[in-house]
Amino acid sequence: MTAAAPEPDGRAAWPAAEFTERLRAVTRARYHDRHPFNQRMHRGELTPAELRRWIAARFHYQRHIPVKDALILAALERPEDRRAWLRRIHDQDGTDGTGGGIERWLRLGEAAGLDREQLWDASRVPPGVRFAVAAYVDFCRRRPVLDAVAASLTELSAPDLMRTRIAAFERHYPWIDPAGLAYFRTRVTQGARDAEQALALVLARARTLDEQQRAVAALEFKCEVLWALLDAVDTVDTADATTAVAAVAAPDSTRRERTAVGGGT
Repeated sequence: MTAAAPEPDGRAAWPAAEFTERLRAVTRARYHDRHPFNQRMHRGELTPAELRRWIAARFHYQRHIPVKDALILAALERPEDRRAWLRRIHDQDGTDGTGGGIERWLRLGEAAGLDREQLWDASRVPPGVRFAVAAYVDFCRRRPVLDAVAASLTELSAPDLMRTRIAAFERHYPWIDPAGLAYFRTRVTQGARDAEQALALVLARARTLDEQQRAVAALEFKCEVLWALLDAVDTVDTADATTAVAAVAAPDSTRRERTAVGGGT
């Protein structure tokens, strides 16, 4: 790899190792595994209603992942980069009639007692979830492709989260059919592969300090999107619950105290 270009004012870009560490530091401090809702999930403290509400809300996010990946795909100039990124859309949408990640998430919903049509009905998702997802898709539509790719680097921490989640579901939520956990199992390897590909693209494209700082900021933004999504799931009140998944009972309306991680969300 050639040396990164200096800024016009003489400021040098970070060396690749330092830049990589700064990116990894973002997910260590701000990834949504630290959110109180995820922590309660992993301790086995969620009620069936809360878990179903999360599954439904997260499906709204999952169904839009191929959309944001298509936007990134359209902005990549080199055929080899497009071919590699196209694999992500295949992973989610499936190929040749085989179900991908979206189908596996639908099966998770069914294993938890949710109906597919309810999952596809976006009007049942808390407004905060819809807003967070729309903000992420719009970010990938409007920002330079470097920023959009960098935002995907939450995948650096995803494999560990998937392992933790599998263990938590198997231990604490045995009422969910283990076959429904196929999405999590698949993402352990897919997430590691996708993170490696995206990191290589970011390191190659971020040649100046300004570009590197933009990449770090993009990753921080994505962490905030994931955090905001969980905020919306965790704080939905009784009135909101009437528009949520019908199978989900209204949660306790008491607001839980939330903590800010890494300087806030």
